[in-house]
Amino acid sequence: MSETPKNQPQEAEKSSSAPMDATNDDERDERESASGDGIALPTHVAGSGTLDRLVDTARDYAKASTAENTNKAYAADWKHFARWCRLKGAEPLPQSPEMIGLYLTDLAAPTNGSPALSVSTIDRRLSGLAWNFAQRGFTLDRKNRHIATVLAGIKRKHARPPVQKEAILPEDILAMVATLPYDLRGLRDRAVLLIGYAGGLRRSEIISLDHGKDDTPDSGGWIEILDDGAVLTLNAKTGWREVEIGRGSSDQTCPVHALEQWLHFAKIDFGPVFVRTSRDGKRALDARLSDKHVARLIKQTVLKSGIRAELPEKDRVALFSGHSLRAGLASSAEVDERYVQKQLGHASAEMTRRYQRRRDRFRVNLTKAAGL
Repeated sequence: MSETPKNQPQEAEKSSSAPMDATNDDERDERESASGDGIALPTHVAGSGTLDRLVDTARDYAKASTAENTNKAYAADWKHFARWCRLKGAEPLPQSPEMIGLYLTDLAAPTNGSPALSVSTIDRRLSGLAWNFAQRGFTLDRKNRHIATVLAGIKRKHARPPVQKEAILPEDILAMVATLPYDLRGLRDRAVLLIGYAGGLRRSEIISLDHGKDDTPDSGGWIEILDDGAVLTLNAKTGWREVEIGRGSSDQTCPVHALEQWLHFAKIDFGPVFVRTSRDGKRALDARLSDKHVARLIKQTVLKSGIRAELPEKDRVALFSGHSLRAGLASSAEVDERYVQKQLGHASAEMTRRYQRRRDRFRVNLTKAAGL
């Protein structure tokens, strides 16, 4: 992947119909975002160094109330909406249900030749706008008729069953790890895949692990290796939870053994568990891996292992993502569903079933149970 030369500024994404002062609009968006954190001193309170520091700390806590990726998505949602409003000769603040209804319509049926967004993406973008308005002291009523009726019509006309990524099955994960070498980088990637699969972890949960509790400020959890397996304590979407990963039947496929091998040879006893390696692959660095590495690793090993080889390479890559690890565990673990639900951290069994790509759908036959 090419990088922007250091002596050239990176170009921001531009709309083909944007006015010449789009850059100024972007700068104004940033100022509005910076001033719209929703946490400031009351006007009747005299400022002081102590109170200012508390305001800064409170803003940090407010940012931490949602995941980093969510914050980035919400910021992008607001930037897109603000630019759209100005292109239409309107202002994003104060909120206008009528304008938001028109905005949603343009997302579902664009007039400028852009591809239409899916219903789920439109719904998520509306959630992002509601959050942004709240941070700026406004309330967005999603039940307002200008918004609710338009959104209901979009869902009725354009809604489709969600496109799910394929699950990585047991024979798949074994074939994938078999493609990895036994150098330092290979040991790390083997541990990433096996821990992610056996734990049913999200990409962000895998790379946010630390060796011990409170090792780093950006930690999303930590590991503890015991005789019978590993216990992962995760700060996940639904709050703190523990994930137990037992030892496997052989060292070649055991996720805990793979983790121990990586930690030993990488000489990691503090800080992030999964870090980058030097270019020659012989030395572990301090920098934590990006969650994008997990997605790239899955796609690369899927191609190398020959999974779904009957399909063109482009289609094979598109079938799998980071969620394929979670779906693989949910689809393959032949245990009571409640244990899978607990491992994945789902609040309901219905959510767990969405991850189960193969299961005995008619194990409970209510037709026969009703006497038919």
